[in-house]
Amino acid sequence: MICRGNVSYHPKSFEQSACCRLRGSRPFIHLSPEPEQLVMNPTAIAQYWQNYLQTLTLAMDRSVPYLVDQFGDTPELANELGQLVLNGTKTATCSTLWEWQAEAEPLPTVGIHTIVVNGDGQPLCIIQTTEVSIRAFNEVDAQFAYNEGEGDLTLASWRQMHWQYFVRVLPHIGKVPTLDMPLVCERFRVVFPSITSSTASASSSSLS
Repeated sequence: MICRGNVSYHPKSFEQSACCRLRGSRPFIHLSPEPEQLVMNPTAIAQYWQNYLQTLTLAMDRSVPYLVDQFGDTPELANELGQLVLNGTKTATCSTLWEWQAEAEPLPTVGIHTIVVNGDGQPLCIIQTTEVSIRAFNEVDAQFAYNEGEGDLTLASWRQMHWQYFVRVLPHIGKVPTLDMPLVCERFRVVFPSITSSTASASSSSLS
């Protein structure tokens, strides 16, 4: 319930847009044999990226590639986790190495930008990966569990929630979770919009 989703809808016209790569080639491949379709708005996502580029200084590289991705494996979870990212609670995520290998996807790298979309495929924010490491499930520590920002923020909660998630999703790629399964662990920061502006906007909405 917690991880990068590998769930992005993959319209050909959007896939070929400048510098953009969507993760995954099938929407919600983990959810069921008849997966739910995730409908994205390519125009909105492309415009969102342009809005971010306008905040950069002229000296910064504007041709950097970016990903489009979603957290979790359901629209509801994507909304929930996306809000945790927006408010600064969630600054880390993980997925099994097996999932990346099954989809023949290159692993994330430090510095890569990702447009995070909600359960409706609309852009929520842009994150930048700051750290990537591979560690076994049973080697994830309390600090990383805390940075994932979910449940009660403890390692015990992290293990329980992630184990349930992997039990649900891994059989779809012919795997079952093990204590020593390799995880791709990422840390990231929100680069657009700023955490301050996002939090202020959310507070304003709740008061209206």
